[in-house]
Parts: sequence; C-alpha cells; structure tokens
Amino acid sequence: MTNITFPPAPSDKAALEEGAAFSPRFDANGLITAVVTDADTNALLMVAHMNATSLAMTLETGIAHYWSRSRGKLWKKGETSGNVQHIVSIATDCDQDAVHLSVRVAGDGATCHTGRRTCFYRNVSIRDGKPVLVDLGMKPLDDKDGHA
Repeated sequence: MTNITFPPAPSDKAALEEGAAFSPRFDANGLITAVVTDADTNALLMVAHMNATSLAMTLETGIAHYWSRSRGKLWKKGETSGNVQHIVSIATDCDQDAVHLSVRVAGDGATCHTGRRTCFYRNVSIRDGKPVLVDLGMKPLDDKDGHA
C-alpha cells in the first residue's frame, strides 16, 4: 500500500524538537491529530485523525487520507463526493504529535459531510448560564433554496 515508514520518536527532546527527522508521535490508539486549513484563505476546514498508513498515503499521493474512527477504516477525503483535498503543505508541531495540512479542495469545495465549506459552522456561546450553539449562517454549498 505504501513504502513510507516513520522512525520512532527520539528520546532526546532537542532532537525531537529541532532535528530533521519526521517521527510522528501517534497516540495509544495509533492516531495523530490533523488540523486542516484552506491553503488560500487559511480558513479552518476540519480536524481529523491519521494513522501511520493514512499519513504515509497522504505524503505519497499528495491527497489527504485519514483514519475514520467511526468506521474503523482508511478514508480518502472526497472519494465519493469529489471534494478531494489536494495537499499544498504539511507541517508538524514542536513535539510531533499533531500535523497541519494546508489543502486545496476540489469539487464544489465542501469539506464537511453536511455539505458546508467547513466543519466549524457554529460558535459556542453562553445564554442564560447554559452553553448553546450559535449558527454562523453557513449553508450547505449545494443548498440552492436555503434548506439542507
């Protein structure tokens, strides 16, 4: 499936934080958090998870692949919708336990399974002392009549 493998994280903190080796630190479930933004607007599109195979496939193909925790399988983003995420760049944080994917989305540009451009279409607020979700007015991209 892929020829890319990742070396174990170095025990030396300086090597991990300053070295050139990409040694992603997967969690106990074998996953790493992936934060995904639009390469042109920097808009936050989604947060997902990757395992070693999906991360390697992403690096090899230039197309975002994730691990679906709900389905328990690899997931090529946009495979059925046509909204494929083409990688522009991948960065990692200081301790290599998260990655940032900068992407350009094909198709109609929807990233969320609801048909919206972003999965972040509601803000959290407090009303009458209770947390509530406030819709930001982002309708599904294929919603011609204002309905889902």
